Amino acid sequence: QVQLVESGGGLVQAGGSLRLSCAASGRTFSIYTMGWFRQAPGKEREFVGAIRGNDERASYADSVKARFTISRDNAKNTVYLQMNSLKPEDTAVYYCAAERWGTGTDKPAAYNYWGQGTQVTVSA
Repeated sequence: QVQLVESGGGLVQAGGSLRLSCAASGRTFSIYTMGWFRQAPGKEREFVGAIRGNDERASYADSVKARFTISRDNAKNTVYLQMNSLKPEDTAVYYCAAERWGTGTDKPAAYNYWGQGTQVTVSA
């Protein structure tokens, strides 16, 4: 079992930055792909990015590429989402998730564990 707890959400003006953290329990954190997803009101949950455990290769949705950066600290069982140049359309609840097989997939259904989410609101 893996438990995930996100933090760092809040209200920020357009053009600003936030860093989200996701702390994980469990001794095998380093082998999991850690993903970030978001869900805006009335919309489906969408992939933001992911970082694999074995080689720490990161991938991103086109909508956030060059603005968001995912990193992980396996010693602290924590994954981060650095969000820069935020836009109002980035407003959503952000979730971190863990995928046991380490593929780095962008498919929510492939992820085994989910956090409770943290709200990010970007004002115009």
